[in-house]
Amino acid sequence: MRKTMFKNYEQYRGYFLKLIQWERKEEKRINLLEIKRISGEKREKLGRAILGMRGKDAGIGVGGTHLVKFTRQKPIKETQISPLDIVLVSRGKPTGREPQGIVVEKTGYSLTVAFTQRPPRWVYGKGIRIDLFTNDITFQRMEEAIGLLKKNEKLLNLLLGNTRPSFSEVQEDIEFVNEKLNESQRMAVMNTLKADDIFLIHGPPGTGKTTTLVESIIQHVKRGKRVLATADSNVAVDNILERLVKFGVNAIRIGHPVRISKPLVEHSLDEKIKSHQDFQRALEIWEEIEKLKQEQEKHLRPIPSRRRGLTNEDIKALALRGRSKRGVSVQEIKGMAKWIEIQERINELAQQARYLEFKAMYHTLEGAQVILATNSTAGSDYLRPFEFDVVFIDEATQSTEPSCLIPMVKGKKWILAGDHKQLPPTVISEKAQPYLQYTLFERFLDMYGNRIVSMLTVQYRMNEDIMYFPNREFYGGKLKAAPQVAGWTIGDLGISIPQNLSDELKTILKPENVVLFVNVEGQEYQKRGSTSYMNEEEARKVKAIVESLLKAGLKEEHIGVISPYDDQVVYLMDLLEGFEGIEIKTVDGFQGREKEVIIISFVRANDRGEIGFLNDLRRLNVAITRPRKKLIMVGNERTLSAHRTYRKLIHHNPPTIPVNYEKSQAVSSR
Repeated sequence: MRKTMFKNYEQYRGYFLKLIQWERKEEKRINLLEIKRISGEKREKLGRAILGMRGKDAGIGVGGTHLVKFTRQKPIKETQISPLDIVLVSRGKPTGREPQGIVVEKTGYSLTVAFTQRPPRWVYGKGIRIDLFTNDITFQRMEEAIGLLKKNEKLLNLLLGNTRPSFSEVQEDIEFVNEKLNESQRMAVMNTLKADDIFLIHGPPGTGKTTTLVESIIQHVKRGKRVLATADSNVAVDNILERLVKFGVNAIRIGHPVRISKPLVEHSLDEKIKSHQDFQRALEIWEEIEKLKQEQEKHLRPIPSRRRGLTNEDIKALALRGRSKRGVSVQEIKGMAKWIEIQERINELAQQARYLEFKAMYHTLEGAQVILATNSTAGSDYLRPFEFDVVFIDEATQSTEPSCLIPMVKGKKWILAGDHKQLPPTVISEKAQPYLQYTLFERFLDMYGNRIVSMLTVQYRMNEDIMYFPNREFYGGKLKAAPQVAGWTIGDLGISIPQNLSDELKTILKPENVVLFVNVEGQEYQKRGSTSYMNEEEARKVKAIVESLLKAGLKEEHIGVISPYDDQVVYLMDLLEGFEGIEIKTVDGFQGREKEVIIISFVRANDRGEIGFLNDLRRLNVAITRPRKKLIMVGNERTLSAHRTYRKLIHHNPPTIPVNYEKSQAVSSR
């Protein structure tokens, strides 16, 4: 799988379309399981269902599809269901055998769904439930991006390995806008400017990857380049936007305002467009359309059972002559004709309003120096008219290759930032996992080598003792701790060790003991029907450590608790229920985060030396690089030591302080 190469476009296309289909199919399966297991009310709260709808025939759609408009009096609030999503339409408890359709339109009170076959009659009644079956937009945009690759010959040749990345000298001196950049960050920015096609920024934890990326974006903007900046998550995109705005860059964020950080909403397209005169005129037209719809309700809707095979033109002609036909009375004919005339006017005005909205959107985006979006949103209609000189992708090692392609097909040069030593993209299909988790960042690195990458080498997060092991194990010893963080400890937070604690807890609290492993001879176990693991003894130890840290004067928001296993996280949440400020998450949930103190519960404890998915050392790397001033690892030494890397972490890591919880005896520093 490593160094995956493709002979031609057709092979590339077939390979990734198959993987996308596997992932789409698995998402449907998981959604169906959830639909069957939890109540409709809970799914509606989660934004994955809409209850209490009523269906009405909305005629024939594109390709002969059958349109049904579902409405209700209560407004449809925040929901994940959007146009192009596949939905399951049911009455009562869904089984998965109900009709599926595609959402073609959504308003505050309605959802119009297209069915390939005529749906059953009950769909046109009351009490209809609509469930999100597959959020299909991203899958469709991935497939579309693969199709558009044929038109981007430069990118396609790089993906196939048919060309070698090239570099040109930067003619003018670089004036860095962020004067605090270190030498490795400056070098990375310079290399991105020299690159003619692709370049990678490798940013280990705490090394300022996004800071470096933002500087590179600004340097390209200063040289007149049109820039698209994306990431897989909304949080990462907002992070870039916030920094660009501080440096006075004219940046516009595309995406639903609900998913954008509140302080940054003013920089969203939705807000920027409001002042445009064409958009204001479009709003007036939509108001006019609403009045026409109210008028239309007074007339007879030409549903199939009423029109009896008569076309719209037939009905209008008969109404004009005052004639009846096929048993349809003149009065009914005239009522339907009026409804049709109003609908034609509505269609005409809607087309006009959409054109004005498009004009306003185009002119607003055209004036931006940088446009920002998630990878998926980069494939929206908003950006269809635009091409970009440079596409920047942050967190590229957390994005699958098809996801990266969505923004990349719009560019002429590509800068990807990430850390392939941390967690890979989330892929739910086990079949697709090994292939889609091999990211484009890694593939480019394997294909073209170190000449296309700059590694950032100064980290600003961790005490150097915390950095020691991950630096040696994952980063070839190249990392250095910035002077201002190298020696910091929880002592800098003004703690005072209570004297009524056990010797063990006093040892754990000592500021100079920065990295500790607490051995717990507990026992792992699985709840019935669960594939996850728990360890109650470890959880109780974590609670005792948390309570002692708080007694010493740390604040709840200083502390993070991590476990690789969902069931242990849930158990820890229950055990630490009163401590609202303490974040308790899985490793995946903590990626990109940091805390003053991190406590890790490894959970696994058995006589077989089995550690399951702790074998994924990228997960270990993420967990142990979240703390700033203290790392406390809680686990079963015997079980974990069966793995070479964990054995080194526990036994051969000089800064680690071993604490034997089981025997609670003297502790020595290595």
